Amino acid sequence: MQQNDPKLTTCLWFDDNAEEAVDFYASIFKDNLKRGDILRWGDVGNGPKGSVLTSTFQLYGQEFLCLNGGKQVTFNMAVSIVVNCKTQEEVDELWEKLSAGGEKSMCGWLKDKFGLWWQVTPVQLPKMLMDKDTKKADSAMRAMMEMTKLEIDELEAAFNNP
Repeated sequence: MQQNDPKLTTCLWFDDNAEEAVDFYASIFKDNLKRGDILRWGDVGNGPKGSVLTSTFQLYGQEFLCLNGGKQVTFNMAVSIVVNCKTQEEVDELWEKLSAGGEKSMCGWLKDKFGLWWQVTPVQLPKMLMDKDTKKADSAMRAMMEMTKLEIDELEAAFNNP
């Protein structure tokens, strides 16, 4: 991906499996992920000649650079990728695929097999949590706090019946 205009790109630091990670994400997000450039080590650098240094992709138009930086740095929950889902079917599918080989957590959070944290979130949730009726918003928040994978019907029931 050519960077003609200044913009933001999220850099994701992997041990040595950036290319595998991009392949994994491409298998999940298919039509919504566009692969970019791969930069390989040459004669100069820390990696074996020909191995991947960086690989880029766009996911829903957001650009990411995956760096094979080694084991010095690991992902944590302080940075996560939020995927806003329109339907429960989309939540269910992304939840299962992204968490395969990883770890399911609370409130729609999961860690994928590369250690990257994701939030699989229904688009309805922020609207519920920011509703002016604090009883409804609090009821939705309580329901969310008790969930692992987020269930739209249960969130809406809690919101509509505080």
